[in-house]
This record gives sequence, C-alpha cells and structure tokens, in this order.
Amino acid sequence: MLKKGKGWRIGWQEKPEIYKGLIGADNWAFELSGPEMEDFCRLLIQINDTMETMAEHLMEEETISCEVESPLLWLGADGYINDYSLRIIIYEHRGAEGSWQSDVIPDLIKAIQSLKSF
Repeated sequence: MLKKGKGWRIGWQEKPEIYKGLIGADNWAFELSGPEMEDFCRLLIQINDTMETMAEHLMEEETISCEVESPLLWLGADGYINDYSLRIIIYEHRGAEGSWQSDVIPDLIKAIQSLKSF
C-alpha cells in the first residue's frame, strides 16, 4: 500500500523480508525496515503530541525545536507549534536523511494512522 500527497509519500508491504516501509517527499525516498517504520510512526505521533502540549506554554509567535529518537532513527521538528518542518536521520546499517515541509505534516500524520496498526 502506497499513500502520497503533495510533498510526501509513505508505504507499507508485508511481503518483503527486510525493507517493508517507504517514506519520502517529492525529490527523495528511502525504504525502512519493519522496526524502523514502527519507530518512525511512533516517534512522529510522539513529536506531534509534544508540539501540541507545548502550545499552552508558548506564545503564538514563538518558535520551538523538538527532537525524539530511538536506537534506529532520529526525528526533529522546527518551527511554530502548528506549523513545523520535520527532519529524519536513519542510524542503523546505512546513512539516510530526509525532511518534509511544514504544510505536509498533518497529511503525513493522517496517512501513518491509516497505513498500518503499529
């Protein structure tokens, strides 16, 4: 199953032995192992929840940086509480890095929630 929109794409297949997931933007994409995909989905929800929680502590014009990580990958959010860009770095077995612009994050979050139940 592949889902995509303007500036993002995400996919999941059960059959491949190692690389079951795919994430990307318009000009880049890379495959993720099952555990990497699980961490990506979990950490994306976690970083979004953290950004929403911080809304009550910051003024509207303040920006914030937030990072979350697992042994497999790192996610970083930069921007305003409701308008932040996202960056990912994969640690294990290969080096990979990508980013998404702020306008695609809400759709990317909706897509992971309907992609597969982690």
